[in-house]
Amino acid sequence: MSVGPQEFEITVPGARLRGDVWVPGAAPRGAAIVVCHGFKGFKDWGFFPYLSGQLAERMGLPVVCFNFDGSGVRDRVDEFDDLAAFSRNTFTKELFDLEVILDGLGSGRLGHLSVPPCDRCGLLGHSRGGATCILKAASRTQVRALVTWASIASVDRYGGYSERWDAGETVSIRNARTGQDMPLERNVLDDVRANGARLDVLGAAAALRVPFGVVHGDADESVPFADAEALAAAAGPGATLFRIGGAGHGMGEGHPFGGSNEQFESAIEASVAVFRRGLEAGG
Repeated sequence: MSVGPQEFEITVPGARLRGDVWVPGAAPRGAAIVVCHGFKGFKDWGFFPYLSGQLAERMGLPVVCFNFDGSGVRDRVDEFDDLAAFSRNTFTKELFDLEVILDGLGSGRLGHLSVPPCDRCGLLGHSRGGATCILKAASRTQVRALVTWASIASVDRYGGYSERWDAGETVSIRNARTGQDMPLERNVLDDVRANGARLDVLGAAAALRVPFGVVHGDADESVPFADAEALAAAAGPGATLFRIGGAGHGMGEGHPFGGSNEQFESAIEASVAVFRRGLEAGG
């Protein structure tokens, strides 16, 4: 049975990260799993707390779920109270944030919270967070297993706004759940253009040398199933494509979490199978 979640906060130059960690009662030293949310997501959105707890129980490992600094959720639990940070978020910044979490796990300390030190980690990222996890997994040997849910296959998703940004406008994305207009500054596009090689998701997938589970619903309304096929093809024999029949972008879940369902449980089972391959044998 998992213990938690326990809250932590890490403040470093350029980022303040809030998160939760689930630590099983007899968690072994050496391995952990990190869960990353996507665009307009946050650690307490919908299924993330349940998913994190389930992974901790089924794997018997600590599981960390955190808010990226630019998530837009700062001091509230599930309200976007820092739209300025959201507007300036970039893929490069998310890679930095994830690096901070992995460094903390390696040292056995997340802010003021002591955790079992680990030298190998599994990553699970949803949607945009999946791309961040792929990029990090390709560059950090501490990562021994990777799972993506409904991941994008390219960061090149903002070119359609370039004319408005060039005209000095701030683009706004409507959040249907909260009714907020969420601003986006052009630095996300500048980041993609300036760091194209570093942010090549398919190139990173091709460079992976760890078990990679590509979990995707074939009724995803936000990220087409073709993205999952592209990721699996790029990664080659190390990847396993898990097609979740009839599942949308949230694997049948929304916010607030309304309880598990068959599609969602299939996604968890697929994820656990990949993590066991990469983490239980020591990677």
